[in-house]
Amino acid sequence: MTQPATPKTPPLSDYLCFAVYSANLAFGRAYRPILEPLGLTYTQYVALVALWEQDDQTVGALGEKLFLESNTLTPILKKLEQTGFIERRRDPADERQVRIRLTPKGRDLQDECIGEKLIDATGLGGDFAKVQRAIATLRDNLLETGAA
Repeated sequence: MTQPATPKTPPLSDYLCFAVYSANLAFGRAYRPILEPLGLTYTQYVALVALWEQDDQTVGALGEKLFLESNTLTPILKKLEQTGFIERRRDPADERQVRIRLTPKGRDLQDECIGEKLIDATGLGGDFAKVQRAIATLRDNLLETGAA
């Protein structure tokens, strides 16, 4: 009787990159029923969170925070503007720059405690902050390695 050949690479489930990738997809699925009634996608929501943190940002600055290129971010911002959450205006000091500001509707959404529902959806309970820090460290390490 012959033994089955051992694979040259580990199974897909053993790859950290796949765990992070598939977790990202799972976030989208878990968050959809929370965000959809508000007319938001996950990416639109995180753009709003970044604006709640600091309103009146340039598209470039917001893109850096969200790790998105402007050609990816612009359609997200257009949709947020169409739905009345933000407004986009040329910077009077530098016409090349577009500034993003929350509207009253965008500011009011912050009071709806969506973040708590999203955190609860992770099922991490008291480990949430620890896991978040570990993933942020992983991201930062990978960015540093890529920049080297």
